[in-house]
Amino acid sequence: MDWRVKGIIQKVLGALPGGHALHFHLQRRFGGLRDFDGELASKVDDWEIMVGHLRDAGIVLPGVRAFEIGTGWYPTFPFACYLAGAARVTTYDLNPHLRMDLTVRCADILGGFLPRIATAAGVPLAEVEKRHRALVERLRTGADLGVATGGVIDYRAPADATRSLLPDGDVDVVFSNSVLEHVPPEVIDAMYAESMRVLSPSGVMFHSVNCGDHYAYVDRNVHQLNYLRYSDEEWQRWNNAFLYQNRLRAHWFVDGARRHGFDIDLDTRTTREERMKQLAAMPVHPQFADVPAEQLCITSVDFIARKPASTTAG
Repeated sequence: MDWRVKGIIQKVLGALPGGHALHFHLQRRFGGLRDFDGELASKVDDWEIMVGHLRDAGIVLPGVRAFEIGTGWYPTFPFACYLAGAARVTTYDLNPHLRMDLTVRCADILGGFLPRIATAAGVPLAEVEKRHRALVERLRTGADLGVATGGVIDYRAPADATRSLLPDGDVDVVFSNSVLEHVPPEVIDAMYAESMRVLSPSGVMFHSVNCGDHYAYVDRNVHQLNYLRYSDEEWQRWNNAFLYQNRLRAHWFVDGARRHGFDIDLDTRTTREERMKQLAAMPVHPQFADVPAEQLCITSVDFIARKPASTTAG
């Protein structure tokens, strides 16, 4: 599908009564939810990467208190953290997108990933299997996420992650996966400030940001730098509630955390030759002229930002 057509369709759906429900059904039939098993497997891969980075930063999942920004349609990361022995996972979403049919299916499919979860978290497989059995049994009786996980997962939606109502210093890890690229810059700043408040001293934020043009996933005629051709005004023709993209570059997310007082423990930004060639072969709008090509072409970043041990919540 031509990416412009998809953008316009999504924009129209966002303005229609019942548009959100119709968009969900289109996603299940034609979009990212069409291959649910493959999509979930990809999320497990991402979760393993996050756990490895957190482990390198001295954060282990058993007993951890976590705060997820952006639950989505089904809770892969919260479920995996619960199975790995997290003490608490509070997961926020601005809109109540969670679908219980997908949630139950997610729990079922995760049964095939239990050895990987146990290995990644460094916990006995028998413990993970026991938690999984309890999770599936409770979900099948109609339990919500809190009851199904014995109070470990606290799903809050609609909820504002910039005003979490969590106590100062209440969590060890704030994390998100492919979320921040869909959030306005001023809201990200507010999220960073709130994260600084709710994190314990030496607690960390982990964010994995896919800051390339997402329309490239549906239109093979464009690549992930395509949206840099347009001014903000032009981009508004296709930007929409279902696929809002802020077009911020990878360094912005990391530098923003640093501006809020975090120390950067991990920054995976890499300039790739393929992206440099793509950038050189296309017109770039002058509004991006102040960004060096080596930074402009980066389309993904994982980073860990640590709250200094001496910081006290204000």
